[in-house]
Amino acid sequence: MNQKKDNPAPEELIVKLNNETAPIEWSELTKHFARGVLIHVDTGMDLVGVAHTMATDNKEQIESWLKEGTIRRASDDDARDWTKREPLFWCVVAAPWILVQEKQDPASLH
Repeated sequence: MNQKKDNPAPEELIVKLNNETAPIEWSELTKHFARGVLIHVDTGMDLVGVAHTMATDNKEQIESWLKEGTIRRASDDDARDWTKREPLFWCVVAAPWILVQEKQDPASLH
């Protein structure tokens, strides 16, 4: 059975999401925060794995992470903190969401 172009095999989706992950500055994310589509992913989580889970609509796992607080919508407090500190993030899109994870070592992005 052939996979549709817009519905890749699980391995292909992981490779696609990994290839689309990129470093980004807070200033480039503010418009997405304003739209309410920014999801904060804890640094201990696998960002691509979370994006894959969201892209495949694994509601049970997503709800579990939301309850644990390991993923959550970015808050106004987050935005104030990030505006003050201007951290760098790893970012990936799992439409309609923009997933971000703060980098602990900004020098590794340059």
